[in-house]
Amino acid sequence: MLWQDKHAALTFMSLLLLLWQEAAPIEVPEDPKIQQDLKQPPTIMKQSVKNYIVDPRDNIIIECEAKGNPVPTFSWRRNGKFFNIGKDPRVTMRKRSGTLEIGFRSGGRPEDYEGEYQCFATNDFGVSLSNKILLRVSKAPLWPKEVLEPVSVTEGSALVLPCNPPPGLPPPFTFWMDSNMSPIPQDKRVSMGLNGDLYFSNVLAQDANTDYSCKARFLFTHTIQEKNPYKLKVQTKEPYNDTSYNASEPHGDRKVAESTPTFLSPSGSESSKMVLRDEQLLLECIAAGLPTPIIKWFKKGGELPGQKVKFENFNKTLKIVSVSEEDAGEYVCMANNHLGTIRHSIFVQVKAAPYWLHKPSDQVLAPEENGRLVCRANGNPKPRIEWLVNGQPIESSPTNPNRQVLGDTIMFHSVQIGSSAVYQCNASNEHGYLLANAFVNVLDLPPRMLGPKNQLIKVIKNNRTFLDCPFFGSPLPELRWFKNGQGSGLDGGQYRVYINGTLEIKRARAEDEGTYTCVASSILGKAENQVRLEVKEPTRIIQAPEHQSAIRGSTARFTCRVTSDPSLPVSVAWMKDDKPLYLGWRLKKDDESLSIPNVNEGDEGTYTCTAKSEIDQLSASARLTVLARPDPPMDLDLSDPAARSVRLTWIPGKEHRSPITEFLVQFEEDRWEPGRWQNLSSYPGDLNSVILQLAPFVNYQFRVIAINSVGQSDPSRPSPRYKTTGAAPDAIPKGLRGWGSRKDNMEITWEPLLDLERNGPNLHYIVWWRRKDAEEEWNNLTTVGTNHVVHNTEIYVPYELKIQARNEFGAGPESNLVIGYSGEDKPTDAPTDLRVSKVDSTKVIIHWNPVDLNSVQGEFKEYRLYYWRESSQVPGLVVSKEKKVKGFYSTTAKPSGMLSDLAPYSNYKMFMVVANNRFESQPSNTVAFTTKEGVPDAPRFFKINRRSLDTIHLEWAKPLEPNGILTGYQLKYQTVNGSKVGPFQLETFFPNVTEFFLRVPDRFSRYKFFLSALTQVGKGEDYAEESPHFTNEAYIDQVDIATQGWFIGLMCAIALIILILLIVCFIKRSRGGKYPVRDKKDLPLDAVDQKDQDGSFDYHSDEDNKPLQGSQTSLDGNVKESDDSLVDYGEGGDGQFNEDGSFIGQYTVKKDKDETEGNESSEATSPVNAIYSLA
Repeated sequence: MLWQDKHAALTFMSLLLLLWQEAAPIEVPEDPKIQQDLKQPPTIMKQSVKNYIVDPRDNIIIECEAKGNPVPTFSWRRNGKFFNIGKDPRVTMRKRSGTLEIGFRSGGRPEDYEGEYQCFATNDFGVSLSNKILLRVSKAPLWPKEVLEPVSVTEGSALVLPCNPPPGLPPPFTFWMDSNMSPIPQDKRVSMGLNGDLYFSNVLAQDANTDYSCKARFLFTHTIQEKNPYKLKVQTKEPYNDTSYNASEPHGDRKVAESTPTFLSPSGSESSKMVLRDEQLLLECIAAGLPTPIIKWFKKGGELPGQKVKFENFNKTLKIVSVSEEDAGEYVCMANNHLGTIRHSIFVQVKAAPYWLHKPSDQVLAPEENGRLVCRANGNPKPRIEWLVNGQPIESSPTNPNRQVLGDTIMFHSVQIGSSAVYQCNASNEHGYLLANAFVNVLDLPPRMLGPKNQLIKVIKNNRTFLDCPFFGSPLPELRWFKNGQGSGLDGGQYRVYINGTLEIKRARAEDEGTYTCVASSILGKAENQVRLEVKEPTRIIQAPEHQSAIRGSTARFTCRVTSDPSLPVSVAWMKDDKPLYLGWRLKKDDESLSIPNVNEGDEGTYTCTAKSEIDQLSASARLTVLARPDPPMDLDLSDPAARSVRLTWIPGKEHRSPITEFLVQFEEDRWEPGRWQNLSSYPGDLNSVILQLAPFVNYQFRVIAINSVGQSDPSRPSPRYKTTGAAPDAIPKGLRGWGSRKDNMEITWEPLLDLERNGPNLHYIVWWRRKDAEEEWNNLTTVGTNHVVHNTEIYVPYELKIQARNEFGAGPESNLVIGYSGEDKPTDAPTDLRVSKVDSTKVIIHWNPVDLNSVQGEFKEYRLYYWRESSQVPGLVVSKEKKVKGFYSTTAKPSGMLSDLAPYSNYKMFMVVANNRFESQPSNTVAFTTKEGVPDAPRFFKINRRSLDTIHLEWAKPLEPNGILTGYQLKYQTVNGSKVGPFQLETFFPNVTEFFLRVPDRFSRYKFFLSALTQVGKGEDYAEESPHFTNEAYIDQVDIATQGWFIGLMCAIALIILILLIVCFIKRSRGGKYPVRDKKDLPLDAVDQKDQDGSFDYHSDEDNKPLQGSQTSLDGNVKESDDSLVDYGEGGDGQFNEDGSFIGQYTVKKDKDETEGNESSEATSPVNAIYSLA
């Protein structure tokens, strides 16, 4: 019955959870404005660890930090009781914090404050708890004093030296050393166990040479405690000499009893081990025996987890980090030597302190909403779940009808304002506990916009766009978007609204520009914000940099041409190998390119241009490869010597990123042309060892040049010299020929052998000759020269010739027979009966009677025609009478030929000779003929001299070669407008006309003209010319402005105004001041007489710049300077004056004798007089 009741309760709880309608908890944004106004229960942010061990030499600090609104207050419990901080002067609490500081400057013992502490953070909305912090003071006790007797042990037996360090907090780290403070060497025979004891699987006699002391190091105090050392006595059956120790034979020749393995730790055949989940498992097996046993590990029913298992201490310790439940089971260690094997089973049990499956989290709920807190933990044994509210067990807290506890879950429904609290979940078992705080904050807050107001967003066309509208409120407001203040909310199709308020525009277009309004509304009110969207054209790289290879020292140029939206400024930056590029003084950058002059290997890399605007950026990369000439080959070596060959081997130099395509081998010899390097042969770039074919009797040295696409390397260092032996010549002299330099001789010549063809010393030639078909004996001659003359020969007789080269080593091969001829003489006969037929305007057929070829007295070359233009039939035309030559090769009985390229309408003469290689015969009869009239050449020139608004003036000259009597000229013209042309129009002129005025209806039309001369035969060659456009024409006649009436009137008016201004100027200069009667008569006349260097008078003296004595001021108050004073021109008494004192009449000047001697007249008229006479 009880089981049925429990089953029904569980079924009801499950059904209740399934039907529960829970609102999603409100996430409070990290906005400073919200956080400042948001009321919130306290939350523990920082606390000390649960097991807190402190150094007794330092002050004790127990941390407890919490946040909340209002700011929390703090209190502490110690050992479950209220800890009154105010009563203890040593204990203080930090301001706005719950952290405790316990100081000991004024005395006191840290041990008095050991215990269990718990912090409480409290404000108006709840209480949050820290973990229970177990505070303990670190201890480093001294080692108990003890007297250790020497340890006696038989050689080969096992030994354990106990350490037993004093218990410390935390436990000390132990290790073994000797009295010299040297660590005890450890190996598979001697090692320290997990408990700190030192284990000997078997003792050797030499172990007695060392004392053994256990040390304990305490981490907190940084001190080391030392146990009294052990003295070891090893009993041996035979004498032991430590000088005879050998590691491979530790007992030497002495007989030591061997033993089967036994376990020193752990004892027995099985043991157990309990370990907590996520901790470290250490299993140990140390065995005794002689020889030293080997330890191996197994796990029954499975394999050892390879990634987690580590073997330490010479395989005596098995270590598993972060143990989990599947690591439980039976582990077997096996120790064996050649005498036997033993096993020990360790049963590992994995327990677990509580660990979280679902840790409760803070809940922010609006009034009338539902929620829940879930606290799920696991462990071994299974932990017990206990709920607290504001630090008190939930069972003893005031009843809340809106809250229901269902095991590890608390359900909230229709929460109300004022029900905020902090709930604690405590999950515990015998191995530990977990404590978690989670508050339930019931919050009502009107909608609020969190983002900046009236934000301007610029986006790239066709991009996915997000318009953010962060908002908050409790209950959570509903958010809607509007565009340009019109229509219903935006959602669906092109738009999508996310729960956080963000509006997505799937593909921004130009028509999406505008003002977007987001409105958040709830039962508590509404809030809105606006975002203005501008859609921009994307930044594009229309010409990206391209990969390129540059020769070292040249200039590399990367182009990066960018277009972007006109309203967005764009900057272009360059990087090299993903790092900003420093331009310095060498690199040049402009708007569209990067130039790298004088490139070197350091410039090689990947160059990236990044075009960046305020809303987008784009990059393009290209790689620069720097090429250079290869380095010269190295280490030339000669091998495999032979009479006419040797092997040359070398090491190629660096290619500099351009593969070597060819090696050029050069040589230098010191006999014929010392110091001159010559090409020997070329080889493919993948070879570095070749057989060189050499010539005899040469002392060689070699060098190698590497070639790649950039160029040739420097030559390598020369190889050692290699000298070939001599041999008879291999080559035959070239160019053997016989010819007559005179009519009674034959000169035989040939080309000498090259230096490398000599093959030995004392080179000479043997030449043979004889008449062909005469059955004569060979004549021969030996010479070191390259020619021989045979005298007293008949005229033009054929000879057979041959030649051979010889040196001290023997004779070379003979040449093939060559036919040569003796000398030629002048032909005895001349061509006869030279005549013409079929005379045309430019060509004629000629005929002649041939000569007997025997009379040529040499090799027949041709019949040679000499002809010239005697005169033209055009009256007054002067022609050149230069002789021209044309050859005809014919051996027929009735030879003939055509003479072309003659000038029409001209008188010609000609004669003919026959020629051999050296001579010509006497001339034939001279023949005169006249060519017919033809069409004329093009006019000598044709140009457009002048173009007014409606007239084109054309001018031309007669042809240089009329080729007949001119009968006139023909002009064809048409309009031209780009590729369109108008119909032809025709004009003809008499032969004496050489210009024409063409009136055009449209001043902006262009014309193309074709002018040709005419004879009775027909039209000659056209001279084509095109008129330039009116606005571009350089030689257009401007309108003669000087003949226009309006211009003449304007010029007259300007001249009259200038004349009036001059008259007024002179009058003002003469009448503008008052002239007093001066007492002094003889004043200097410099102002009148003095002439400039160019002969003109200077009417300004130094006095002009000074005011006259007694002169009156003008109306404007300024002193009026008089340019002409009465005393400057006369004696002062003969003049007449007006009432104002001004002089009327003519000024005259009487010169002194010495002043007038150098002048043309003794009296000069003032320039003012003429003005007054006009007045």
